[in-house]
Amino acid sequence: MEKFSLNILGCGSATPTARHLPACQVINFRDTLMMIDCGEGAQLSVRKMGLKFSRISHIFISHLHGDHCLGLPGLLSTMALHGVGGTVKVYMHREGIEVFSKLMDFICTERPYTLEFVEIPPKGGVLLETHALTVEAFPLYHRIPTSGFIFREKPKARHIKGDMVKFFNVPVRDIPAIKEGADLVLEDGRVIENSRLTTPPDPSASYAYCSDTIFNARVAEAVRGVDVIYHESTYKQSEAQLAKERFHSTAAQAAEIARMAGARLLILGHYSKRYESGEEMLDEAVPIFPDTIAANEGMVINLNEYAG
Repeated sequence: MEKFSLNILGCGSATPTARHLPACQVINFRDTLMMIDCGEGAQLSVRKMGLKFSRISHIFISHLHGDHCLGLPGLLSTMALHGVGGTVKVYMHREGIEVFSKLMDFICTERPYTLEFVEIPPKGGVLLETHALTVEAFPLYHRIPTSGFIFREKPKARHIKGDMVKFFNVPVRDIPAIKEGADLVLEDGRVIENSRLTTPPDPSASYAYCSDTIFNARVAEAVRGVDVIYHESTYKQSEAQLAKERFHSTAAQAAEIARMAGARLLILGHYSKRYESGEEMLDEAVPIFPDTIAANEGMVINLNEYAG
């Protein structure tokens, strides 16, 4: 099965603490690394988790609060020092592109890679599409323009039955079409149905990253049907009013979003420094959505395990 995993590099909020680093994650999709948010300490976490700078080709910044983007200049500079080649694309809101493009031209003028900034549309939409994956943005509801991201694996090819391929002497040129669902037409005109030649494909996985946002049913609608959801849970329910004032969510509200969206797994994160551990957040989320885990630095989650 092709790799599709989530690496948690930072799951704290606002400021680094002895327990947690600011927001940062890395999606490993078939050995291509895509970073989501880049708080301080991101490049150190890349090293600690054994990820390769040379494989980071796309960086998605949800919004321009410091705990989600201040690690970006250092990361891009380190990638230049490591001789990373090719093209590195950074997706962010327009205001950030204006600032960070000038900053990188000032502090890191010699880059062996091409640095390309891509604007995230205010209403969201598809940001990246390959033959196997799409990444789309959708609006979140914070104090400044903020986007969530959905990573969707495209439908996979069907599995070939080797014995049947030999039995019918299927030409090699016909194999790709058969894996995509085509029937086989023999030279004598007989049609061999695809179901005799293949077995169903592995299910495709999907992942949604819901960064800083106030509780809003439109978020649940945007991520409906996604297998795994990461949703900020900055506060406990006892601080629900504070969460509302600061446009954040509680763990219970994150669980409600996952329940409404029909997710298979919820990951909590972006904890306030006032809490000792994510276990406090789990106590409030699990009664609402049982399939919930608390993020922690160094955690790796195989998204294929939750594919629907």
